[in-house]
Amino acid sequence: MTERRIILEMGSSNSLYGQDYTKAACRAVEDALRHSSLVLLSTLGYDHRQMRVEVTIGVQHPEQVDCAAVAAILPRGRAEVQAVHGGLNVHDPDNNTTHVIAAAAVAAFLPIAEDAWRLSSTEN
Repeated sequence: MTERRIILEMGSSNSLYGQDYTKAACRAVEDALRHSSLVLLSTLGYDHRQMRVEVTIGVQHPEQVDCAAVAAILPRGRAEVQAVHGGLNVHDPDNNTTHVIAAAAVAAFLPIAEDAWRLSSTEN
């Protein structure tokens, strides 16, 4: 069986106060999850434990993201989380604070046999 990506969702969010990179990352993942529903798992008889979920978080200081905390919020699958340089920091000089903006990409993969699915003809 070949592992195939079945979905890719993107999300973004922030930590406006406290400069919390993990909080911004978790909120970005939650934003991505709100855009999707994996009904195909139950419809096609897949167990969600077969699904690998690959999460990439983009923030200005990836070393400040607790990847285990981000993985813990995922409701299904086996999580793999990595933080990379990206996102955006917006400094507010009047209040001497920095607003953290995180971007998240959430991809789900399933092991699918080569001949398990095929496109059907739309011709009558």
